[in-house]
Amino acid sequence: MNEIVYLNGSLIPRNKAFISVLDYGFLYGFGLFETMRAYGGQVFRLEHHLSRLAHSAEKLGLPIGAPALKGAVMDTIQANKLSEARIRITVSIGEGAMAPDPSTCNKPTVLILAERYKPYPEKVYQKGFRAVVSSIRRNSQSPLSKLKTANYLESILARQEARAAGVDEALCLNEKRLLAEASMSNIFLVTDGILRTPDEESGILPGITRRTILELASQLDIDTLEQDIRLDELSQAKEAFLTNSLIEVMPLTEIDGKPIGSGRPGPISKRLMAAYKKLVFTEEKMI
Repeated sequence: MNEIVYLNGSLIPRNKAFISVLDYGFLYGFGLFETMRAYGGQVFRLEHHLSRLAHSAEKLGLPIGAPALKGAVMDTIQANKLSEARIRITVSIGEGAMAPDPSTCNKPTVLILAERYKPYPEKVYQKGFRAVVSSIRRNSQSPLSKLKTANYLESILARQEARAAGVDEALCLNEKRLLAEASMSNIFLVTDGILRTPDEESGILPGITRRTILELASQLDIDTLEQDIRLDELSQAKEAFLTNSLIEVMPLTEIDGKPIGSGRPGPISKRLMAAYKKLVFTEEKMI
């Protein structure tokens, strides 16, 4: 079956979808995106993703019509007959003059892609991810900090460092050499029974899954702190894990060749992994 995509109000075969060569998303990275996961044909926390997209679009002066995107996402999933799926919304400021001048862009480009998603096998979660510290730095003072923009090259370069090292992820520090996030996920660690994560001022993307984990931790009476974290505090932690919408909660068991804690998923990580899966199941059944 030819994959169906949503482009500027229409569902069309992917091989018939075309975007202008003068689109500023392509020329200058002037755009935003969201990646989501569907379970049983329902997108988990779709409203949260659309709210973050709308908030970011407002900051960039990018009119997107977020309310209409909910129906467009579901239409795209259904057109591709998907149940377990990975979905991406990309919004750019649209076509403009060749010289960079956003005032020449009159209509945003909206693209939605959906494909079948096969999660990591359970044995990967039982073993956990290994990571290295990337040479790429997050800039907590950047106007793009906290926004999920089409300017994604830093994350890709960090991920390439991880692949070159033969591991799963790369951790990024910020310009103050404080822990920020991984190339494509947020990070949590456990010290003295307290769940800790870099705060939003560290130059991170405030992830939807990150927010969900903080909510679940509160419900489970797990003390949490959002604060500055030094790299050596991660190496001394009892356990750690990564979060994003696709991997959910992934234990982090090794950094730069050295184990974190016992080198195995820890008890708090396991509790939150189970709680997250339960929440997904509950919300899917309520829709």
